[in-house]
Amino acid sequence: MLTTEEEGFLAYWEKKRQSKKKLAWSLAAGLPMGVIIAIAVFVNYFSGWYKRATMEINVDASGVLVVLIALILIVIFIAVFSARHKWEMNEQYYKELLNKKNKE
Repeated sequence: MLTTEEEGFLAYWEKKRQSKKKLAWSLAAGLPMGVIIAIAVFVNYFSGWYKRATMEINVDASGVLVVLIALILIVIFIAVFSARHKWEMNEQYYKELLNKKNKE
């Protein structure tokens, strides 16, 4: 027997499962976590705690550009990966509930 919470999740996921699989939703849903990690790297980069790394990056002006591009790629990867992972977890739970409902 399914609880009311499980029934509610089944109804919700039947409506939302296709829209939440799109790339635009993935970027929007996982963006905060990616931005937090990028900010932490950015703060670490400009804090100058490791003097040799700071000297190496400041030798050429393209070092900052490489770091910015890398941070953008990190944010996109984390955003898409976390959203896809969450979608997969919800999809698995949905299929388990459908199996449970059909066995009854």
